[in-house]
Amino acid sequence: MTNPGNQAAAPAPLSGSSTLFGLDPGIAHLNHGSYGAVPVPVQRLQAKLRAELERDPDNFFQDAPDRIGRARAEIAAALGGHPDRLALITNVTEGVAVALDSVPLAEGDRILVTDHGYGVVTRAAERRAAESGARVHCIRISPHTPDEQAVAERVLAAVTPRTRVAVLDLVSSPTARAVATPALLADLRARGVTTVVDAAHAPGALPVDLGGAAGGADFWVGNLHKWAFAPRAAGVLAVDRPWRPRVRPLTFSWEHDRGFPWRVEWRGTFDYTPWLAAPAGFALLDRIGADQLRAHNDRLAAHGQQLLVERAGLRALPALPGLGMRTVRLPPGVAEHEHAAKALMVAVRRTLATRIAVRPWQGGGILRISAQLYNRPEEYLRLADGLAKLITR
Repeated sequence: MTNPGNQAAAPAPLSGSSTLFGLDPGIAHLNHGSYGAVPVPVQRLQAKLRAELERDPDNFFQDAPDRIGRARAEIAAALGGHPDRLALITNVTEGVAVALDSVPLAEGDRILVTDHGYGVVTRAAERRAAESGARVHCIRISPHTPDEQAVAERVLAAVTPRTRVAVLDLVSSPTARAVATPALLADLRARGVTTVVDAAHAPGALPVDLGGAAGGADFWVGNLHKWAFAPRAAGVLAVDRPWRPRVRPLTFSWEHDRGFPWRVEWRGTFDYTPWLAAPAGFALLDRIGADQLRAHNDRLAAHGQQLLVERAGLRALPALPGLGMRTVRLPPGVAEHEHAAKALMVAVRRTLATRIAVRPWQGGGILRISAQLYNRPEEYLRLADGLAKLITR
């Protein structure tokens, strides 16, 4: 994790960035990490695909499995993986549900999660546990824990002989920090624990290498519509070799007997256009320069965090190097519960015309900002100055 102090100055805007998105210019969109934003060229390709579908639905759906396979091959190449080792899905929530449904569990078994996990993913683990008689053990980790090694020690200390599955974040949603490091995944595998990695924020935002099929995990799930410029909803589920024959899709389809990945992907009269357009998002990322864009976003997010510390008096939380997201801790009593966190986001939108993410946390909620090509330093300044007034009312 990086030291949040003494951050670099804001970067200059990248060339051509002002025309790539169709976002409302009257709003500061500092929450790219939640829903992403689809570049205009990718929107146009998806619209063309939808028009093609409506001209001849029979032909479109008859050809769709092969076209999905070709799109998957391009996406796999962009992620350093093999097309037969990953499946296209709608999002990480779906992929985690598929993974959990594919792992045998018995009464008394344990599923590990952390309190930094995405809420719906944790609820999926709780449902799977309730169905099987297993138990979910939530590991509490202070958001101020300084490094990945300390986090790993907390996770490993919770492993017991009955621990069967660990559902861990590559980048945590509320705190934007690393949990599922390669070293931790290797230690869990050595202890016989099946690992499911929520990598929602990885594709496009961080270098990804799925050459080992699932990035060192048994199941690795990432979204393409956050940082990889794909239309919503598009994601990937990478599965390690021993698990592929056992993958249990959420529904049956006519492609079920073809095995993984077809049995996971095909779902009849579904809108496949986000998947077919997703390679164009990666192509655009390449044209911009992925490394250049990540460095820009990292510096801009760090600049925004520094403004929130200096001008709003908030406390910076540890940051993941190279990531275009940062978090700060709100004062005690602010946004400690779900309704209060939502109320603060509404107040920031109405008063400051700004979109942010706020997650409830005991002792003071956590505010997350994102940085993307379309953001400008003055948007973070407006947030910092306005937020100082909002939280002291």
